[in-house]
Amino acid sequence: MLDIKYIRDNLDDVKAGLAKKGFIFDDIEFKRLDEHRKSALTKAQSLQAEKKKASKQIGALIGQGMSPEDAKAQVMGSIDADITDAEQAAKQAEQALHDLLMSVPNVPDAEVPHGNDEDDNVEVLTWGEPTSLSFEAKDHVDLGEPFGLNFDQGALVAGSRFVAMSGKMARLHRALTQFMLDLHTDQHGYTETYVPYLVNREALEGTGQLPKFEEDLFKIPAAQGDKDFYLIPTAEVPVTNLLRDKVNDIELPLKRAAHTPCFRSEAGSYGRDTRGMIRQHQFDKVELVQFVRADQSDAALEELTGHAEAVLQALELPYRKVILCGGDLGFSAAKTYDLEVWLPGQKKYREISSCSNFRDYQARRMGARWRNPETGKPELLHTLNGSGLAVGRCMVAVLENYQQQDGSIRIPAALQPYMGGLQAIS
Repeated sequence: MLDIKYIRDNLDDVKAGLAKKGFIFDDIEFKRLDEHRKSALTKAQSLQAEKKKASKQIGALIGQGMSPEDAKAQVMGSIDADITDAEQAAKQAEQALHDLLMSVPNVPDAEVPHGNDEDDNVEVLTWGEPTSLSFEAKDHVDLGEPFGLNFDQGALVAGSRFVAMSGKMARLHRALTQFMLDLHTDQHGYTETYVPYLVNREALEGTGQLPKFEEDLFKIPAAQGDKDFYLIPTAEVPVTNLLRDKVNDIELPLKRAAHTPCFRSEAGSYGRDTRGMIRQHQFDKVELVQFVRADQSDAALEELTGHAEAVLQALELPYRKVILCGGDLGFSAAKTYDLEVWLPGQKKYREISSCSNFRDYQARRMGARWRNPETGKPELLHTLNGSGLAVGRCMVAVLENYQQQDGSIRIPAALQPYMGGLQAIS
C-alpha cells in the first residue's frame, strides 16, 4: 500500500509512475475520499470536545441542586447519538479510502523502462552461449516420458496442467530442490523455512495478491468455520507474512529460503503452454525472501538476483537477465529482474526466476515493522523475494540442454552427488 502522505505530497509523480504500469490513478476520487475522511474525523473530535465541556456543565448544575438525570438531559441533549453517528461516518470514510488504496499498485522505480508487455523488457546481460546441438533438439516432454515424466497420469488423477513423476524423473526433481536449498543456506546465508501451504485472506492481502487477483488463486471456501483458505501461489505469501502485524526486534537483513508447492489457476492463459511443464496448476519452487532496512533494498535486489543466477551458473545453463518494463511489472513490485533460461526444444529463452523489490509497499499493507536500534523507533521493513529457482522449469532446462542424440540425459556435475553419483539418465 502506498503512503497516503506521499500521495498527497507527490500526486503528479504518483500518477505518472502508475501510468507507466498502465494504471490510471483517480486523483479526483482520492481527494474526495481524503477530504471526506478528514471532515468526518474533525466532526467526531469536535463532538467529543463538546461532550467533555458538557460534562463540566452537568457537574455545575448538580452542585446547584439539580438532579443528575435532569442536569444530563438539559445539557447533553442528543450529543451521544451525534457522536455515535459521527464516529460511524468517520469509520466508513476511513474504510472507503483504505479500499481505494488497496486497489492501487506500487509505483515503479525511476529506472524501470517504459513498455507495454514482455516484448518491451530490456536485456541487462547474457550468461553462456545458447546450447548448440548437432541434431534436432527434442522438448522436455519427449525427453522425459521414457524416464518417468507422465502427463497422462497427471491428467488422470487431477486434470490438465498436472504431471506425475516416477523413477529418475522424480529423483531429478528432488535433486534439484535439495541442491538449491543447500546452495542458498550453506553459501548465501538464508535460513531454511517451512511454512503452511494454505493461507488466509489477510495474508494474500498483505502481499498484494488480493483483492485484485482472486481469479488467479485456488480458493477453499469455509474450510475452517466461516474462514476461507487459499492454496499458496508462491511461498512469498506465507514467508513474508511471518513478520506481519508487529514490531519485530530483529537484526537485518533477515533472509529466508523455503521450498513449497505452488498453486495457480492460470486464469487468462487458456491456450498458452498447454504442452509440458512450463505452465502448470501445481509446481514446486524454492523461494528466496529478504527483509531489509530501507537503505539496503537496492543492493539487496542485486544480491538476491545474483543468488538465483548462481543456481543457473552452477548447473551451466545459459540464461539472460532482463529488467521488466512498466507494463510487465507486477502489482506490488517497484522493480523486477527476470532470469530467462535457454530451452533448445523451444529455441528461445523462457522465464525461470523473477526477483523483485517491493520497498515498503507490502510492509505497509501487513503492518510489518522492525525496531531500529539506532533510534529505538519502529520503521517499516523493505521486502524482496525471488525464485531460486522454479524447480519444474529448471528440470525442463536440464533435460533440454543436457540431452544427447541417443535420447539420454547427462547429469550436470553439481547435481551428481544428489543423484547418487549418476552421470547420465539413459
